[in-house]
Amino acid sequence: MAMRAVRYLGPGRPFEMQSVEVPKPGPGQVLLRIAACGMCHTELHFRDGLLNLGKSGFTMGHEIAGTVEALGPDTTGITVGERVLVYYYEGCGRCEYCRSGDEHLCPACVGQPGFTTDGGYAEMMVVRARNCVPVPAHVSLAEIAPMGCAGTTAVHAGKMAEIAPGDWVVVHGAGGVGLALAQYAKVAGGRVIAIGLGAERLALAASLGAEHVIDAAVEKDVAARVIDLTGGGADVVFELVGIAATMKASVAMLRRRGRYVLIGYSADRLDVHPVEILVREIKVLGSVGSTLQDAYDIVDLVARGAVKSVIDRSLPLDRYEEGLAALEAGATLGRIVLQP
Repeated sequence: MAMRAVRYLGPGRPFEMQSVEVPKPGPGQVLLRIAACGMCHTELHFRDGLLNLGKSGFTMGHEIAGTVEALGPDTTGITVGERVLVYYYEGCGRCEYCRSGDEHLCPACVGQPGFTTDGGYAEMMVVRARNCVPVPAHVSLAEIAPMGCAGTTAVHAGKMAEIAPGDWVVVHGAGGVGLALAQYAKVAGGRVIAIGLGAERLALAASLGAEHVIDAAVEKDVAARVIDLTGGGADVVFELVGIAATMKASVAMLRRRGRYVLIGYSADRLDVHPVEILVREIKVLGSVGSTLQDAYDIVDLVARGAVKSVIDRSLPLDRYEEGLAALEAGATLGRIVLQP
């Protein structure tokens, strides 16, 4: 039996819709009927060649939710028809990182759906049963799907930043991850400042808990504005844009012993003189992906209404190019979701 899937053919090449065979689940795996898959900027990095993991010929998409269609041999702990969110790292299970729960840092991943193995821009996929996080019946699969990356990334980065009650937290970039981070930071007790482009996007950030918003298209010196609002600088800055100008401003707006958390990236490099870090004892942290526990945490936060999944629009699978174009143009408020 055949199905449709959007395939990655290599760096710098457009994706291609293909007809492929429906996969069969092996031991410990399930066949998942995909209900929704969020579109992430990472897909643009793959297409444009900025991100090249040395593999091609697989299905894109890593923000995946669906229902279990069939079980592979010896698969236990999950049932046909169960609604799940997919955790998109499948570590080796033997290294120190996997043993400690940091599967996302495994140097020998067995699979990473949407990055090195088949993901969710398709009608069905095979995934390890352990990676299926149960989703309560009252939570929409279309809404939870983008939280598989945008939400889990926010939870993981938020934990790394060790946000304390009363901390001034700047979210530099008000896209899907940024909106989730703004909400998570508020839940953690932070006072949130969102920096982004456009009144509509910033109004959304404010409605989700940002105490102040700064339009980078209007404000000439966002670092000075943050220092003024906070009375000395931010305790935490999450860098989600990753271009030279935003990285420079993000470092400048930190107070002494502030934490600078890098999440977003581009082709630009971080250019900071060591004295800037030394004199203020700044911590520079990188945050990538998430743990399986982070996936369970975001499902719980969304289910309780503590974090809201913001969906810009839903598109059928064959309109994936339209979604990519909107992402590239920055013409979205929240995530775009593909629904086969």
